[in-house]
Amino acid sequence: MRVFVTGASGWIGSAVVPSLLEAGHQVVGLARSAQSAEALQQAGAEAHHGGLDDLDSLRAGASGADAVVHLAFKHDFTDYAGAGLTERAAVTTLCDALTGSDRPFLFASGVGLLTPGRVATEADPSLGRGPEAPRGGAEQLAFEYTARGVRPVALRFAPTVHGDGDHGFVATLVRIARERGVSAYIGDGANRWPAVHRFDAAALVRLALDAPAGTVVHAVDEEGVPTRDIAAAIGRGLDLPVAGDATPDDFAWLGRFFAADIPASSTLTRSLLDWKPTHPGLLDDLAAGHYFR
Repeated sequence: MRVFVTGASGWIGSAVVPSLLEAGHQVVGLARSAQSAEALQQAGAEAHHGGLDDLDSLRAGASGADAVVHLAFKHDFTDYAGAGLTERAAVTTLCDALTGSDRPFLFASGVGLLTPGRVATEADPSLGRGPEAPRGGAEQLAFEYTARGVRPVALRFAPTVHGDGDHGFVATLVRIARERGVSAYIGDGANRWPAVHRFDAAALVRLALDAPAGTVVHAVDEEGVPTRDIAAAIGRGLDLPVAGDATPDDFAWLGRFFAADIPASSTLTRSLLDWKPTHPGLLDDLAAGHYFR
């Protein structure tokens, strides 16, 4: 299968590409720069030049593919509404190119803030339909194309996709602890974060190519790791004291997320796709030391 991947050189995408190649697929990755194109070619993929704002490039990439895996997103928390509009335009363009073909359209979504305070499942609807919703309401938008001969599949990733080289939420928590001289958690730290190893997430994406139209899968290995346990692991890794009763403001833009209780299940996903995560959990990954180099 010829698979067009956006975000192919990103944190998750750069693990998805080799996973697809190892399964015998031909991969074409969207590349914004010469550096990204070179990395894709070295991995054994074909580079397709363009970006999320280049709708003609997106259309061409999707039109020439047997499946699309859309992982790119503008993670700009200073203009999240603008990022949502960009996402809607990209999803519309990619799905229009696939209309009437029954080709798979896998797209990144998330479990964060889906059902705060209780375990989110694949049966829970996404948050909102319009441009102001998370990721521009792209999940509902994509599912509307089921009736138009597209096979959309939502890839809801845990907020913590961890591993060696991570520069996301956990790496940010490590940086903040270094700067403040203390590894802190908010309140009593009982609130939970779901997590998945990057390589397990990549394996799930590969399996989801065969999922039926309208499927939601949860890339979640650990249902919810208490944030006080995350803080304690960071404290050990940095040899810093650990303290509770911090406030969201102590974590800048990340505070809203680190304060949330957002556990999520992947029971339905594991049953449907026979997905079996095999890589270390978050606390073991922190204990390995690479976050503290």
